[in-house]
Amino acid sequence: MSTTSAAPARPRHRYIDALADNSVFVLGALAAIWLAWLLLSETLHVGWRLLPIFVAFWLVLSYLVHPRIHRILTSVYVPDYFIGRARTSDGLLGDPVNLALEGTESQVHAAMTRAGWIKADDVTPASSWKIVTTTVLRRSYDEAPVSPLLLFGRQQDLAYQQEVSGNPSKRHHVRLWHSPAGWMLPGGHRADWLAAGTFDRAVGLSLFTLQVTHKVAADTDVERDHIVGTLTALGEDVSVRTIEDFSSGYHARNGGGDTIETDGNLPVVDVGKVSDSGVEPGPGWEERMAARANKRPVSITFGAALVGLRVLAGAIVVASGASGASGGKDGPSGVLAVLVGLDVMLADWAVPLVLGAGVVLGLLYLFVGVLTFRGVNWARNTAMACSALLILLTASGFFLGHGIALRENMLGLPLDILVLLALSGEASSRWARRVRTGPGESAHATGDKVVRTQYLLSAGEIHGCDQP
Repeated sequence: MSTTSAAPARPRHRYIDALADNSVFVLGALAAIWLAWLLLSETLHVGWRLLPIFVAFWLVLSYLVHPRIHRILTSVYVPDYFIGRARTSDGLLGDPVNLALEGTESQVHAAMTRAGWIKADDVTPASSWKIVTTTVLRRSYDEAPVSPLLLFGRQQDLAYQQEVSGNPSKRHHVRLWHSPAGWMLPGGHRADWLAAGTFDRAVGLSLFTLQVTHKVAADTDVERDHIVGTLTALGEDVSVRTIEDFSSGYHARNGGGDTIETDGNLPVVDVGKVSDSGVEPGPGWEERMAARANKRPVSITFGAALVGLRVLAGAIVVASGASGASGGKDGPSGVLAVLVGLDVMLADWAVPLVLGAGVVLGLLYLFVGVLTFRGVNWARNTAMACSALLILLTASGFFLGHGIALRENMLGLPLDILVLLALSGEASSRWARRVRTGPGESAHATGDKVVRTQYLLSAGEIHGCDQP
């Protein structure tokens, strides 16, 4: 069969995959809400003196429940086309697009560095931990990472910052996105780069998610003009034209709930005459985006590790129960109630058979976790299905009055929910379903394929069945 004849089957698979991802995504949100309620109930049961449980409740509510609810709701009511605003990874409207640039990437980088801006580090576990420690200790971190915001369905291509008084909690910073080929701004204007510049004034809690984040100064025009001023100070190599009333002036809030305001003008800074000599050549934005799309996301690594922990937790519970007496909650059949979440007692002769089957299933589940880590999409779907089944079994027993308390299932239910949340996220879904390229394809071809794939997944070509 030719490749051409097989191609029409792909959209159907995309619909099925997206529908499955959407269903699991929503189930993960409901499960996270339930977990938050269980944690709150446990806190009220043992008293507010048990601070670790309250902290766990805040973490679940802020980093699991709120982001997922926002992601579901914003996929419905937030427009998925250019409106002059970046978006957070949760789908909330973020910082305003208040600047545009013309020039190559090397010219932009040369102009920004000569104007006193420092390129921000990528967000990694190491850089995230470093910015936490330096902020608490008030130590300088000139290359501190900035959180990802999305435009054109992808996170920023470049980010620069200027630290204030050696304190990473206060900084000027700007994110830049390369415009797609042939794309024009409203009104027919062209620009090679779009940017969003804001000033971080302090560290606090997000109004919308309760997460720890930087708080943004309200007057974003001041930061916009500061960026333009540093660039024009380079001399005649930089020119500026302003698109008046590019958008209506407005007062709004960004993704962290901070008030922002702008007059709606859009300065376009031309750095096309800036010499890029001395700038080290590196991969372009397309190549970086291709590498980013092919890089295993943290959520996949975390999810696969959680699968391993789930198997280990089951083995610990089984081993501890098997060493006890038969019958009762301390016996092997009682162990099954802890593993599954249902208060089911078995005859002693059936326990070895069920436990043996559990060992086999545990090994198979561990193998699925390894394949999930390697990027096999059906393995990711299988892991999510197993977690969803265990959650539903536990929930059915709990709400029917035959379940067990969270403190008696601390090793099982939270891990199942975390597996579901990690593997059903957009980053995990997109990476597992990414376009894989052969070793003989060029970097440019790889970038084109990734751009096309991300456009299909983010721009709605599958008509509302995409990942929420």
